[in-house]
Amino acid sequence: MSPFLSSVTRCLAALAVLGAVAGARAQADEQAELDRLAAAGEHAQALARVDKLLEQRPRDAQLRFRKGVLLAEVQRPAEAMDVFAKLAADYPEIPEPHNNLAVLHAAAGDYDQARAALDAALRANPDYAVAHQNLGDIHAQLARRSYARALQLDPSNPVVPPKLALLRQLVTPAAPTAPRPSP
Repeated sequence: MSPFLSSVTRCLAALAVLGAVAGARAQADEQAELDRLAAAGEHAQALARVDKLLEQRPRDAQLRFRKGVLLAEVQRPAEAMDVFAKLAADYPEIPEPHNNLAVLHAAAGDYDQARAALDAALRANPDYAVAHQNLGDIHAQLARRSYARALQLDPSNPVVPPKLALLRQLVTPAAPTAPRPSP
């Protein structure tokens, strides 16, 4: 390679690195601004900003995840579920959207769907501790529901009430944990 081409190649490589650094810095600034807006309770502005950024980068998983979190925070669970479901379908290897979808299903009392979403999260990452914790909570809720039904069917059964009481102490409905924005 000629010295000129070698210099041009090095310059282009340096420009590419600088561009990547600048792009990463811009995204970090965007995330910081979204964090600031959310922390200040300015969810409408944060959602509008996310939507604008998603017009430019519609497949950005982190922005889509952030939108789902914001929608959940402003009590728009159906829209948040839709965001997380589409994100999980597009990126099944990312466990956080599955986990957040499970949290929303659990909050709605749909423990079977929550369990299915957590199973998907754990297929994506078997070492995802939050999903394991949430799955334990879901199993406890399912056990609570089964013991309550058993007691309804056989009120004289002396074995069920202590188990049910213990489960009621252990978990409260809709207790699963959702991670903060960072898939």
